[in-house]
Amino acid sequence: MYEDILKIVDHTLLAQTATWAEIKQICDDGLKYRTASVCIPPSYVKQAAEYLNGKLKVCTVIGFPNGYNTTAVKCFETAEAVKEGADEIDMVINIGWLKDKRYDDILNEIKAIKAACDGKLLKVIIETCLLTEEEKIKMCEIVTEAGADFIKTSTGFSKGGATVADVALMRMNVGSEVKVKAAGGISSIEDAREMMAVGADRLGTSRIVKIVKSEENTDNSTY
Repeated sequence: MYEDILKIVDHTLLAQTATWAEIKQICDDGLKYRTASVCIPPSYVKQAAEYLNGKLKVCTVIGFPNGYNTTAVKCFETAEAVKEGADEIDMVINIGWLKDKRYDDILNEIKAIKAACDGKLLKVIIETCLLTEEEKIKMCEIVTEAGADFIKTSTGFSKGGATVADVALMRMNVGSEVKVKAAGGISSIEDAREMMAVGADRLGTSRIVKIVKSEENTDNSTY
């Protein structure tokens, strides 16, 4: 019953304390439940890519979680991650630039990181909980113009995560070729389905797999 959700989940572990044993478990679970990817810290990309050996996509984060690294640093991080085996890149925008209305700088940064991706998938995290509605809409326009593959709600490390209203707003304002990723605070099957219903193409969460595992362990799984 949950296959439709699991196949769009970026099974995520980005905690500062994450160990290789925990990352390996995320990889094993991602393989077992056929998630879209595992989303892990950059320092584990090479090890995870070698361990997975192409059986599951590896996603990592750039400029995470604050987004205020220089563009050159973000581009270096991206190129390094791709070289080490990352299939997908989730970058954080410079939120201060957005507040300052430095729209061209944000656009050029996303384009530069897209180039550094060397054909790999790029998702742009805009941290919706820190933005006004006007800023969210503006970022939809910029992400579309920049040619990124996804716009993503949140890092999960700020004061709020994805909301149904934000996902719906992004879906309405982003270009048809750009997909939407909801991340942060997706804690139930109901949350996941609500996000999907309003236009989420990908879900960043660790809890969905945990729920499925828990149901299996209690012999009540509908997976």
